[in-house]
Amino acid sequence: MSFAQSMESLKKVDFNDLDFNNIGSWPGALKVIVCIVVFVALLAAGYQFHLKDLKAGLERVQAQEVTLRKEFEDKSFRAANLEAYKEQLAEIEERFSGLLKQLPKDSEVPGLLEDITQMGLNSGLEFESITLRPEVAKQFYVELPINIVVRGSYHDLATFVSGVAGLPRIVTLGDFNIKPVSSGNPDLLVMNIVAKTYRYNEAGGQQ
Repeated sequence: MSFAQSMESLKKVDFNDLDFNNIGSWPGALKVIVCIVVFVALLAAGYQFHLKDLKAGLERVQAQEVTLRKEFEDKSFRAANLEAYKEQLAEIEERFSGLLKQLPKDSEVPGLLEDITQMGLNSGLEFESITLRPEVAKQFYVELPINIVVRGSYHDLATFVSGVAGLPRIVTLGDFNIKPVSSGNPDLLVMNIVAKTYRYNEAGGQQ
């Protein structure tokens, strides 16, 4: 049967009478057309899925490119500034070493207590008590709290606090309370204050 005859017989087909459960009984020309349509549809679907996968892969590669570019820029910046970082590190280590030298050793605590006592006496204060409290260990240092109770005028107390804060060794003052000794003498004050000095925590520093 020629192509023209096939097309002519296809025109005579009543599509309402076609049995989709028995495609083998369809005219040859119709079966060829259906096969071509299905084949083209499969090609189109496969092409779309393939393009979709290619697009997703491209987006992943582009995201990786941005990340790698950022990492490269960061590493390049660090490499370019390596010498500056080394100099900063050496400066920090030097400052840290200087601070450590200001931290009293255990054997220097009695001398520090003596300095604080003498400074209070020179300021015109009267000591009621000066007591070492238990140490408090931190990661790099150990706090040595000293509870101080003194009497004197407001001016004398201020002179004492200023003098202790200006000691060459690191001493911080806090948790203070000031009140009159008695209502009959409001100019005479009693001050309870905590002075904290520090020593290097060798165990924590090594960690």
